[in-house]
Amino acid sequence: MMDLPLVVLTNRTFPETRILFDGVARVIANDGEEPWPRDVLLAHCRDAAGIMAFMPDQIDDEFLDNCSKLTIIGAALKGFDNIDVEAASKRGVWVTICPDLLTIPTAELAIGLMLALGRNMLTGDREIRQQGFHGWRPRHYGAGIDGSVVGILGFGKVGQAIAARLCGFGCQILAHDSELASIPAHLSDNVKLATREELLNTSDFVVLALPLLASTKYIIDAGAVAAMKRGALLVNPARGSLVDESAVADAILSGHLGGYAADVFECEDWARPDRPAVIDERLMAAVEKTVLTPHIGSAVVDVRREIEASAARSIVEALQGRVPTFAINFPRD
Repeated sequence: MMDLPLVVLTNRTFPETRILFDGVARVIANDGEEPWPRDVLLAHCRDAAGIMAFMPDQIDDEFLDNCSKLTIIGAALKGFDNIDVEAASKRGVWVTICPDLLTIPTAELAIGLMLALGRNMLTGDREIRQQGFHGWRPRHYGAGIDGSVVGILGFGKVGQAIAARLCGFGCQILAHDSELASIPAHLSDNVKLATREELLNTSDFVVLALPLLASTKYIIDAGAVAAMKRGALLVNPARGSLVDESAVADAILSGHLGGYAADVFECEDWARPDRPAVIDERLMAAVEKTVLTPHIGSAVVDVRREIEASAARSIVEALQGRVPTFAINFPRD
């Protein structure tokens, strides 16, 4: 058994995920709810040939210098801004992702966030739990999707999946993507391509569906928020640092922005050394104007199971000397 290479699963996984390594690798796994502290993670990974990485893991030069035996990082992720892919390539380490498995659940959550924010669902839930239910009252009037203009910033697979699910809601859908020349044929009857300015100026809901890159960091800043319609609702199921949370809090407090729903937050983005430690306290306090969920975009049991299995299969392929499926780099030994 000790002759087998070591694979580290940095966060809790399904039991069946570990079975995929039987006879191929010995496994060290984090069985707790919380990520390992950095020093504990580095200690476990020092002799690892493979690592299954998750969102909380910051894989940078220090990490990779600690792992001289590493062959592959199998990320149980679609976005990989927490992994220094170039540094991995220079050290001969493969990096793989799960490109498609998170698309539909993220799109579903985006619709849920829109409905919860627009229709004051959490405010109503809190009222009943705190005050009891005494029958209908003329309050909690909100914004429906029917008849609204929904702008989607970023129109890759996630953006397109959000649009496809909105087609039955009776809304006008605008899309903007700097790399998109035309709307895909299957959505062309329902979606109009727009400039970023047109989208911000006219949308009742603005939904973000972009990766976190240097070019997309703070794509929603104070200027972008000011360009949005008064009372518009902003929805972020993508990456926290697409949004300047302080600017959003300012706009909610001033009344310009109608509300903010997010599943992701700036404090999560490990690639940013200047990231804030916590969510802006003013957003936390704006309970009637925000819907905040703890990064549950892919938290569907069958989907999470398949994400882990996909990452595990890629790790096994690399350990067996094959090019791993869904590799995003070409290691240079």
